[in-house]
Amino acid sequence: MRWNKLGLVFDLRANPLPFGSGDFAQSPQALVLDDRVRIFFSTRSREPDGQYLSHVAFVDMRKDLSAVLGVAQRPVIAAGDLGTFDEHGIFPMNVLRHDDAVYGYTTGWSRRVSVPVETGIGLAVSRDDGLTFERFGAGPVLGATLNEPFLVADAFVRVIDGLFHMWYIFGTAWSVAEAGAAPERVYKIGHATSADGIQWTKEEGRRIVADRLGPDEAQALPCVFDRGTRRHMVFCYRDQVGFRTEPGRGYRIGHAWSDDLMDWTRDDTALTVAGTAGEWDADMQCYPHVFTCEGATYLLYNGNAFGRFGFGAARLEL
Repeated sequence: MRWNKLGLVFDLRANPLPFGSGDFAQSPQALVLDDRVRIFFSTRSREPDGQYLSHVAFVDMRKDLSAVLGVAQRPVIAAGDLGTFDEHGIFPMNVLRHDDAVYGYTTGWSRRVSVPVETGIGLAVSRDDGLTFERFGAGPVLGATLNEPFLVADAFVRVIDGLFHMWYIFGTAWSVAEAGAAPERVYKIGHATSADGIQWTKEEGRRIVADRLGPDEAQALPCVFDRGTRRHMVFCYRDQVGFRTEPGRGYRIGHAWSDDLMDWTRDDTALTVAGTAGEWDADMQCYPHVFTCEGATYLLYNGNAFGRFGFGAARLEL
């Protein structure tokens, strides 16, 4: 597959939100409307104690991603109530149409004491094309279980032959690399199915994508799309430690393929999107999402500093 890079298609510095910190547009995920593409992402606000709270917003763009039409005037869903799994923010949210509604699969964050966070996957429903969402319930639809004890997150959901499929991540380790450092996490990609998009059955603890960097590789944000009769997955991966500051250890985009939705063959060389020296994605490429609009297939992704100022795109060559 060859992708033509379109550059930084949404820059928050040129299109500021009326809320949030103004400098994060993480994990872009597309919903195609009749006359535009609505791209959801997570932004942040800073609380009085100095910690960040993630909110879901959106930008409306032309269908070829050539221009911004407008931005959300408020978060599409509020943070969770005191003590709930999404009390301290939502990042990311995956959206898909189902019947006459839009389902949003959220990743809720809550702060911990011994480690920084815990996460779970929630469901919210919109009936106004994603302007607003209401929670299906106060708790997660997918969370920690016996063999996946923490950090269940990053849902990507598709309905295939009447069955809901979810690819997501689950934590496998928290560890401290050196004395005085904060614990860092490792997570892998898993799979679950559902008849209704609400009650899910996991393939408990099964890691479906092979490691490239060794057992401490962290894998995030799976997204599955079709090309011909084959399923393709994009995701991002990084080293467990040093990924924030050391060159070459940050997120980059990986690829795998499957002919049966069960067995996945990793082949990162098939995805030819890489950073451009001196540009917005030179040091990092992360949080990929693929969607199709009017016969064209696009890859959205974040660049340096985890998408601090916006997101870019690439278009698949036919």
